[in-house]
Amino acid sequence: MNSNSTNTREPARIWIGALAFLLPFLSLVTLFGVSLVSFLFLISTVVLFRPARDAFRRHWPQIRWVVLAFMLYFLFVLACALLRGASMGPVEKPARMFLAVSALALVLALRPPRAVLWWGAAAGAAAALPLIAWQRLGLGIERPGGLINAITFGDLALLLGLLALVGAFDLRDRPRLALLAGAGALCGCAASFMTGSRGGWLALVLMLPVLLPRLRDLGVRRLGGVLGAGALLLALVWFAPGLGLHARFVEAVDEARGWQAGGNVWTNVGTRLELWKGAVMLVEEKPLLGRDFEAARARLAQYAREGKLDPMVLELPHLHNDGLQALATGGVAGFVLWAAILATPLAFFLRRLGRDARAPQFAVALAGVLVVLGYIGFGLTEVIFWSMKGSLFYALTVFMLMGFCLNAKEKIG
Repeated sequence: MNSNSTNTREPARIWIGALAFLLPFLSLVTLFGVSLVSFLFLISTVVLFRPARDAFRRHWPQIRWVVLAFMLYFLFVLACALLRGASMGPVEKPARMFLAVSALALVLALRPPRAVLWWGAAAGAAAALPLIAWQRLGLGIERPGGLINAITFGDLALLLGLLALVGAFDLRDRPRLALLAGAGALCGCAASFMTGSRGGWLALVLMLPVLLPRLRDLGVRRLGGVLGAGALLLALVWFAPGLGLHARFVEAVDEARGWQAGGNVWTNVGTRLELWKGAVMLVEEKPLLGRDFEAARARLAQYAREGKLDPMVLELPHLHNDGLQALATGGVAGFVLWAAILATPLAFFLRRLGRDARAPQFAVALAGVLVVLGYIGFGLTEVIFWSMKGSLFYALTVFMLMGFCLNAKEKIG
C-alpha cells in the first residue's frame, strides 16, 4: 500500500477505532449507545464499501462459518414469522445481529489497534460502578440496574471487567497501563456484585477453566496481585450485610427446595423452575418448529387455567433460559441455529487460542472465548438475548474480536 493510500485511510482507521472504544464504554451508562454504534458501523460500511468488501473476501475462508450461522439464524426467524403470519417484531434482533458483521469487515479493512477495545471496556466498567453504587448505597435500591434491568446490567458489567482483565494481560509489557486496565477489571466485577444478581456468576464456572491457566503468564507477582485484589473484593461483597450476596445464595437453595416440595412459587428460583416446567411442556407439544412467542404465552395461560402451572408464569416476559426459549419458539431447528451463533464463534476463537501466550492473537482469542462462554452461562438462568442491547453487544463484540484476532495473526514483527 502506498503512502497516499495510507494517509487517506488514517482518518477512517481512527474513526473505526473510536467506534470500537465507544461500544463497551457506552453500553451501561446510556440507553442508546449500543444501538448507535451498530448503526454507525453499518453506515460506515456503506461509505467504506470497497475496502470493507475486499477485506471480507480475503478472509472469507476463516470467517464463513460464523457469518453463515448468523445469517441462517436470521433467515430462520424471518421464515417462521412469514409462515406463521406472526408479528415481524422478533425478526429485528437477529437481523441487526447479522448486520453487525459490518464491524468485522471494517476492523479487518482499517486495522485499528485492539487496545481501543480494552480501554473502552475498562472505561465503561469504571463509569458503570459509581452509577450502580449510587443506586445501591445512596438510593437504597435493593436490586439496582442502572438504566436497564439488574440482571442484564450485572452480566454486561462482568463481561466488561473480564475484557479489561484480558486487556491488562495484553498490556503486561507496559506495567502502568496494565495496572489501569486491571483497575477497570475490578470496577466491572464490583459493579456486577452491586446488582445482587447471582446468575451471571454461574458463567464463571465455564470461564475459569480457560482463564486461570492463562493468568499464570502474568508472572507470579502480578498474578498474586490480581487474585489477591479479586479475593478481597469477593470477601467484601460476600460478607457485607448491606449487599446481602451471601444471603441471596443461601436463599436460592431454600427457594429451590421449597418449589420441589410443592411450596411457594413466588420466589426468584421458584419462578424460574415453574417457567422451565412450562417450557418443557411447550416443547413436548411442538418439538420440531415450536410456535411464535405470543402463541406460546397463550398456551401457558391455558396450562394455568387447567391447573398444570401456577398463573404467575404469565407475569414474566420470557422463559428465563435462552436454550428453552429457543426450543419453545423455534423447536429443535430453531435451537440448533441459535446454538450455532454461539458454537461457531467459540470454535473460531478456540482454534486461535493455542498454548502460546506470547502469540499476537492470544489475548484477543482469549477475550472471544470468555465473551461466548459468558453468554452461554448467562443464558442458563436468563434470556440474555431478549433485549436488543444484550443481543447487539454480543454480535458486535464477537465480530470485532474476530477482526482483531485475524489482524493480529497477520501482523509481522
